[in-house]
Formats: sequence, C-alpha cells, structure tokens
Amino acid sequence: MSGPSPVQIREANAHLAAVHRRAAELEARLGAAERTVREQAESLIRKDEQLRGALRELGRAKDREIADLQEKLFSSEGTVQKLLTVIQEKDALIVQLKHRSELLHKICQRRPLLDGLLAFMAEGEQLGPLARSGPPSVSSSPLPDGAPETDGPTCPLSNSQAFSLSEDDLDDKDLDQTMFGTTV
Repeated sequence: MSGPSPVQIREANAHLAAVHRRAAELEARLGAAERTVREQAESLIRKDEQLRGALRELGRAKDREIADLQEKLFSSEGTVQKLLTVIQEKDALIVQLKHRSELLHKICQRRPLLDGLLAFMAEGEQLGPLARSGPPSVSSSPLPDGAPETDGPTCPLSNSQAFSLSEDDLDDKDLDQTMFGTTV
C-alpha cells in the first residue's frame, strides 16, 4: 500500500488549516461573546445595586415623611381638641347671652310700666312725711274711706295685684326668680 498522494496531502493540509482557522475564528467570537456577556452582567449588577440603593433611600424618605405626617397629625388632633373646647365654651356663653338677651327684651317690653312706676315712686319721695297740725279733714285726706292713717308713707298695693299689670306680666313668673347679671 502506498501512502497518500501529495495532492491528497495538500488537500488534507488545506482542509486542516481551514478547520484550524475556523476553530480560531469561533474561539475569538466566543471570547468576544463572553466579554460582552461578562460586561452586561457587571452592568446589570451595578444597575441592580444602584436600584437597590435608590429603593432603600426611597424607603427611608417614606419613613421620614410618615413620621413627619404622624407628628403633624398628633399636633392637629391637639389643636382640634383645643378648638372643640373653645367651641363648647363659646356655645355655653351663647346660651347664657341668649337667655340674658331674652330677659332684656322682656324688660324693654315692660319699660313703659317701669317708667310709670318709677315716676310714681319719685313723686312719692318728694312728698316727704305727713305733717300733724290738727285733726285731719275729710276733704283733704288722700286716703280712701276707712283706711287708717299712719305716720309714714303707706303702700296700699303691697299685697295687691291691682297695679295695672298686663296679662303678659302675670304670665312671666320666671322674672320673679331670675337674678340679673347686667345693668340696663
């Protein structure tokens, strides 16, 4: 048997050289692909670390904002409680002032009656005590027939309701029990 011919050896060498070139080319492409994948992986790791850091910072900022809002909420609740207390005090004052206003309105409605009563009282104070110069004459006595004379002024109406009170005046019994806290 004879060995391969020189043409076959050249073809085999050319074929081996082509396979070797192809293997070197594929190894170069594989190296480039591995570098690309490695760079992308490193880039993804860096981006992941950046995103995790940003997420942690967002979490801390959120926690700070929640703490600030809770503090404001507690402060607002305190302010609301103070304002509710003030409102209750003002409501109580309004009720008192409304009652006093109603009393003053009733007093103003009865003002003509009070003015007349005060005028009679002022006139009575100006009269002074009675002078006893002699026996009283029947025609000069201002007292009704049968009324006893006294040394001082008398009040024939002290136990009587005959001094021209209107029916409205008689209905307001709460005026007798009320103490006024204002001046008119």
